[in-house]
Amino acid sequence: MQIRPIEARDYPAVVALARPIVRAGETYTLPRDMDDGAILDYWVAPDKVTFVCELDGVVEGVGYLRSNQRGGGDHVANAAFMTAVARRGKGIASALCAYAIDDARARGYR
Repeated sequence: MQIRPIEARDYPAVVALARPIVRAGETYTLPRDMDDGAILDYWVAPDKVTFVCELDGVVEGVGYLRSNQRGGGDHVANAAFMTAVARRGKGIASALCAYAIDDARARGYR
């Protein structure tokens, strides 16, 4: 398992893993009818630091880190994660969370 910053080459894989989760509407309150461009924009918005988890060279999870609020809340980190439906229960989200916590500390979040 490798977790690393997202690259443009990962965009199609991130959209493909996020699309069924968005459509299901069970864990994210995003509009179920978001198109692929909007799904990608959600993950790579300028206020987010996005990273992916690869298993055997395949992107199987995605996460982001951002400030929870602007101004007085910008010292608090907020993170979100998605795991490919077929890979749930394999520890990907836990690994993404651990990565996000370490990265948040490195970025000065308290």
